[in-house]
Amino acid sequence: MRLLGRLTMPAPAPAFVRAILGWPPTTHIARLLLVSAYLVGGIAKLADWPGAIAEQAHFGMSPPALWAAFTIALEIAGPLLVLSGRWVWLGAGMLGGFTLLAASIANAFWTMHGPERFAATNAFFEHLGLVGGFALVAVLADRSRHQGAD
Repeated sequence: MRLLGRLTMPAPAPAFVRAILGWPPTTHIARLLLVSAYLVGGIAKLADWPGAIAEQAHFGMSPPALWAAFTIALEIAGPLLVLSGRWVWLGAGMLGGFTLLAASIANAFWTMHGPERFAATNAFFEHLGLVGGFALVAVLADRSRHQGAD
C-alpha cells in the first residue's frame, strides 16, 4: 500500500478478526450469505410459476415462460455450484452475469428522473457490489484450489 509517497505495509488484522477469518466454516457461511437471495428466489419462482412468468413479462422479456425457466435454473444452479466448492468460477460467473443483466434491465436509472431515478441508481450500484462479490468468490476459490485446499 502506498501512502503519502512512502511505502508502508498494511496493519495486520486484530487477532479476533484473524480467528473469524481462519475459522473453516467462515468461507461456507459467507458463500451461503452471498447466494441466499438467488437460491430462495429460484425456489420461490419454481413454487409460483405463473408469478415467475408475470415477472418476466413485467420486465419485457419475451417469451416470458422461457425467461422464467432460464432464471429459475440459473438461480438454483449458480448457488449450488458456489456452495459445493466445485466449479465456483462457473456458478459465480453465472450469478454475476445474471445480476449485471438484471440490474441493467430492472434498474436502468439512466432512463429515469426524480425520486425513481434516485432509488434505481442506488439499487443498480448495490447490484454492482454483488457482482464484485461474485468475482471475489471466484478469485478466492481459485487461489484456494491452487494452494491445495477449498
